[in-house]
Amino acid sequence: MTSSSRLSWSGETAELKNITDYSRRYGIKLIAITAIADSALAKVSDVVLTLPQAREACPHNLAPTTSSLMQLALGDALAVALLESHGFTPLDFGLLHPGGKLGTLLKTVADIMHTGEAMPLSPLGTRMSDAILEMTTKGFGCVRITDARGALLGIITDGDLRRHMRPNLLDARVDEVMTRGAKTVRRNQLLSETLDILNVMKVTALFAVEAGKPVGIIHVHDLLRAGTA
Repeated sequence: MTSSSRLSWSGETAELKNITDYSRRYGIKLIAITAIADSALAKVSDVVLTLPQAREACPHNLAPTTSSLMQLALGDALAVALLESHGFTPLDFGLLHPGGKLGTLLKTVADIMHTGEAMPLSPLGTRMSDAILEMTTKGFGCVRITDARGALLGIITDGDLRRHMRPNLLDARVDEVMTRGAKTVRRNQLLSETLDILNVMKVTALFAVEAGKPVGIIHVHDLLRAGTA
């Protein structure tokens, strides 16, 4: 069922007649937000939301100030109630609002992540000299360690290198140096959520994972370039 809302403090604005006539002619449900319960607008509406007849903040009690603010607040409340009742998600919002910084925040990790050979990965048993080369070549400041099935087991970061610095570090195996676990994100994770995780964890890069296996990596610089951070 199609419906529309009309806001008028007095409910007697002449310009409303064409709209109300149209809605009546085509059976469109009409919701009125007004301060006059028996106004012309209220009488032809299916639902009437009556606001208190408060004095305007305007010193002459003429310019719409208090009245417009109350109507705006009620309109926002209706919009939020409708959003919740329909299960409207941030991803739905992103589809309808793709532009500007808000649109950027509603993009997902998959939109900007690095995939394939760009990901810094090394299997268990790799010598640290090779792992450091992988980390340096890929330029993300970390390398994730995988098992024989390709699932992620741990991570080695610049910080791990400093903590394990010793003369024979290059001959050691990644198994001895890596930090097990480490935070990951989903490929459909919103960039706004990803930015929050990076800030809370105080890290600069996160791997996107599906079924335990890496599918991409995202760096804080990617978020900066996208205009998110």
